Amino acid sequence: MSAIEEVKSRLDIVEVIGERVPLKKSGRAFKGLCPFHQERTPSFFVFPESQRYHCFGCGAGGDIFTFVMQMERLEFPEALRLLARRAGVMLHPPTPQEQEADRTRRRLGEICGEAARFFQEQLAGPAGATARAYLAQRGIRPETVQAFALGYAPDRWEALSSHLRERGYSEAEIRMAGLVVEREEGTGSYDRFRSRLIFPIRDL
Repeated sequence: MSAIEEVKSRLDIVEVIGERVPLKKSGRAFKGLCPFHQERTPSFFVFPESQRYHCFGCGAGGDIFTFVMQMERLEFPEALRLLARRAGVMLHPPTPQEQEADRTRRRLGEICGEAARFFQEQLAGPAGATARAYLAQRGIRPETVQAFALGYAPDRWEALSSHLRERGYSEAEIRMAGLVVEREEGTGSYDRFRSRLIFPIRDL
């Protein structure tokens, strides 16, 4: 068992988050006001079974490490040390391979998060007019669209990939995230998602 897994096994995310956010039982989960954005109606949920949290208002979510990183504005190694001390877990220096794997994982998470924000902006803008009309026709209300962070991929071959490159992500990183498809003739790539509604999948 890795140090990360051992920390997770010893600490309860409900207890850790409950020290910072007043939580109330809601079915098999706990809910409260999100600490990451202002709201009057609770949309922040903590799931004991998966030991994860998610806000259906702003989209914040993750595990016990993500919560501490976001609340305390820490990098992952600092959050790991803090929680390891609390859990009584001795840490060993990470190997170069572990460090590289962690950097890659976080980088890909950033790319997917930026892609989700891009699709949300497209749905809210002029390019998403037809998609918004379709959602309204299906009875999907704007607050539902916002709560589940729905988006729209415009009908252009490189809309998302161009946006991500402008944000400093490399072609290799975008491809590794699964957001583009390599052209058969081997001359670059094109966006995997085009002219469609986007329903982001979140790890709860």
